[in-house]
Amino acid sequence: MFNDKSILITGGTGSFGKKYTETLLKRYKPRRLVIFSRDELKQFEMSQEYDDPCMRYFIGDVRDRDRLTQAMRGIDFVIHAAALKQVPAAEYNPTECIKTNVHGAENVIRAALENNVTKVIALSTDKAANPINLYGATKLASDKLFVAANNMAGGHPTRFSVVRYGNVVGSRGSVVPFFRKKIAEGVDSLPITDERMTRFWITLQDGVNFVLKNFERMHGGEIFVPKIPSVRIVDLALAMAPNLPHKFVGIRPGEKLHEIMCPADDSHLTLEFADHFVIQPTITFAAANNEFDTNNLGEHGTPVEQGFEYNSGANEEFLGTAQILEFNKRAGA
Repeated sequence: MFNDKSILITGGTGSFGKKYTETLLKRYKPRRLVIFSRDELKQFEMSQEYDDPCMRYFIGDVRDRDRLTQAMRGIDFVIHAAALKQVPAAEYNPTECIKTNVHGAENVIRAALENNVTKVIALSTDKAANPINLYGATKLASDKLFVAANNMAGGHPTRFSVVRYGNVVGSRGSVVPFFRKKIAEGVDSLPITDERMTRFWITLQDGVNFVLKNFERMHGGEIFVPKIPSVRIVDLALAMAPNLPHKFVGIRPGEKLHEIMCPADDSHLTLEFADHFVIQPTITFAAANNEFDTNNLGEHGTPVEQGFEYNSGANEEFLGTAQILEFNKRAGA
């Protein structure tokens, strides 16, 4: 699907963008692969690792619509990964988070439409479901923008979908590298916010694979949610440092005990497939496909029970300590 195609990744120097780049270059022969981000140092460092002739590095910010429009000329597929993601930082800097996550999403949509990009997938987060923090609220707004963009498209061929998943094992700023740093520093206990806390768990490679597959599946307007395991944070700490006691420090600003990816309020819109869920749009598209129970790969989904909620604390699959270590090892974390 991606052979001889031009692909752009916003926020392409982040953990996801680098793994997506690595995977695309291994599996396909793209015509162009454009890394769009605002940090020149990270672009320079990435260019030392990924210097295939198809690579292009564009300095730019998703807040700048003109620069995005210029960067998307001739682009077939866009992955929108740029975001401000740190929950406490967003609580303290709400305006900056809104500018990037909401206004930036609108700019990506308008640039894609102006350039007749074929397909756009925006990355979301479990924090966008029933959000209680500003980061989650901005990502929910972003999700709604990308879904509604399929109506904005009018006569344009561009289609937009969203991929939502949980904590990426070992990604920058996440709990695994935080625990590793504390262990390496020789701390006498590991700080844990709450002993009841759970999170959905996915490797970066699995996240990339899921996005790649959904470019093939999508009609436009879906929110794709993978079926993934949960972990208890106390089990994660036990797996990584079995001899260290735990110090419970309290929930941080904007943090939840458990995360949700398919809210009960959306159960009437949720379809279950073999390895994922699809949340259908709340709106009807005037000039696009509105039938989501069969995707473009011919996979069939069935409606979930009313009131169904995909919640990390009530997940059917939890990882034990041995499985957590294996997961972390597979993730290189």
